[in-house]
Amino acid sequence: MTTATEQSDPASLKVMVIDDSSTIRRSAEIFLGQAGYQVVLAEDGFDALAKMNDSRPALIFCDILMPRLDGYQTCALIKKSARFHATPVIMLSSKDGLFDRARGALVGSDAYLTKPFTKDSLLKIVREFTATTQAVPVLPESP
Repeated sequence: MTTATEQSDPASLKVMVIDDSSTIRRSAEIFLGQAGYQVVLAEDGFDALAKMNDSRPALIFCDILMPRLDGYQTCALIKKSARFHATPVIMLSSKDGLFDRARGALVGSDAYLTKPFTKDSLLKIVREFTATTQAVPVLPESP
């Protein structure tokens, strides 16, 4: 069980980035690391699923077009998992079409971020989704 202090501290939050592009993974790692988040990188859906139980990310960014297991399949498997079904999954894609967004929503994605992303757009989504998981601090009772 995490405490309110741990949840409000970015350093205690793990963000997973699943993308077959080393450039995208590295950019996300730099942006998130500079903001104080722990970053877990995965090259594809299989790699991500293998790392999830140990890393237990609070938020997942998932590329759509990947070899072996694409982002839609990866997201669907994450959302069907009893342990990770509530973990927000943000789809990453260079396409910004209505079809791609709708298909992402059908498999359970929580949001959609178009590549290439900026540091601000990436961190805005992280703050948006991690703020909802943060506990309200407990104030001491007044005498």
